[in-house]
Formats: sequence, structure tokens, C-alpha cells
Amino acid sequence: MLNFYEEWLENDYNPFILFDTNGKIIMLNKEAQYLLSQTTAKEIFALTSIYANISFGFKTTHVDLKFGEFEFYAITVGYKDEENIGIKLYKKSVKRFSILEENIEKTNIYSLLDLCISSASTNRNITFKKEFDPTFPELKIDISGFMKLVGKVYESHTGNGLVKVTLAVKTGEYIKFDNKKYPIFYITINGMTRDAKKEADVKKLAEKVNCVASFSQDQTTLLFPMIY
Repeated sequence: MLNFYEEWLENDYNPFILFDTNGKIIMLNKEAQYLLSQTTAKEIFALTSIYANISFGFKTTHVDLKFGEFEFYAITVGYKDEENIGIKLYKKSVKRFSILEENIEKTNIYSLLDLCISSASTNRNITFKKEFDPTFPELKIDISGFMKLVGKVYESHTGNGLVKVTLAVKTGEYIKFDNKKYPIFYITINGMTRDAKKEADVKKLAEKVNCVASFSQDQTTLLFPMIY
């Protein structure tokens, strides 16, 4: 069972990988698993050698990196002995949110996601696994636009037998608008495959509801300002 710090690292929004001295992966978090769908462990291990401190310790370097759909603005490489070395890569923000609209009626996001799941499951042999943060308040969301967007994302993943849907708040990240701070929450939809042909439609629908959409080989991530 993971302790608190291990669980925190596992759910970090940024990829983390720990290698042994031969480049074999000892551990990695969820985001690193998604990253390795776009590159190789050998390539990431090479970065640890290039950017590591000459002596033991930790070193953060600002550098532009791109692996498939993933873009990073900095990395931290650290090691305290000759046995293990770790690397953490910091994701770039893919797009700024537009003007925030607060004149929208509050709604229950769990109910909206469940309705989208119900619709996507109709006449399809598919199972949805939900991992929802249970502490969300009612949010101000464009209901029609939100359901069209999430429904379209579900469509791009319904070629899978199992689709995992995650709802959570991005720890420590906010957007400022009119001197107000709004947390950012995300929805990830993950399956074994994804229909990339629907990306353009997803992006158009995302723009209409002030959402930032990003994609990897088998996952779609939707970022929203948390207005309540």
C-alpha cells in the first residue's frame, strides 16, 4: 500500500521516473506512463545523464522539450548515491483560458458525467471505470456545451472495452481573472486506443466552453476553470 508521499507522487500532474544506473526503470508515476507512450525510457534516461549534477544532488534546468503531444519547460534531475537517479519533467500550459463566464447556473458535475457515460454506453459493449474526487461543489458550467464536448471525447474512446474517467483538481494551479483566483480541475478519459480523427471536433467544442483539451496516444485530458 502506498504511503502519503508515494500516493502524492503517483498522482502528480508531471511525469516522474526513477532509474537504476543502467537505465532500468525502478518506478514511475501515471503521467510518466503516458509520456512513455510517446517516447522511450532510453531517451528519457539520456536526459538524466545530460542534465544531472556533476556531484550528488538535485539540479533543475529550464529547457524546451517535446515528445509527441507532450511539451515541457523544465526538468529536475537528482541522485543521492550511485544506485539510483530520478527525473521529473514539468509540463507546459498548452493554452490560456479565455474570458471567464460567471453568469451560468450551477450544476452537479457528477450527474453530467454520468449522463454522458449513460449515453456513450447505449448499444455499446463498453465499461466505464470512474475515479472521481468526491469533494466537488456544484459548478457553473455550460451544460449543453459540456455534454457535447465530453460526449465527443467518449466517442473517440469507445472502441475500447474499458474506459477510465478521472475527475480531480490540479493541485496548486490557478487561473487569475479580474483579481480573482480560480482553481483548475481536469477530466481525463483513458482507453487502450483513441480515434485521433475526432481531435479537431473535440478542440472546437472545447473552445466553446472555455476548456483546454490535450491528447496522448490513449488519453484525452480536459482542463477547466473551477467556477462556483
